[in-house]
Amino acid sequence: MELLKDDSGMSTVEYAIGTLAAAALAGLFYVLVTSDAVRNLLQGLIQRALSVV
Repeated sequence: MELLKDDSGMSTVEYAIGTLAAAALAGLFYVLVTSDAVRNLLQGLIQRALSVV
C-alpha cells in the first residue's frame, strides 16, 4: 500500500486537468459568442447603447 501514499506528480496532474477544463470552457464560450443568437443580442445591445448617445 506504499503506492497509495506516494503523491509525487499530483500537482502536474492537477495543472493538466485545470488546463483542460479552462480550454473546454474557453471553447464553449467561443461557440456561444459566435452563435447567431448571441451575436444578434450583442449587436442590438450595442446599437441601443449608441442610439442613446
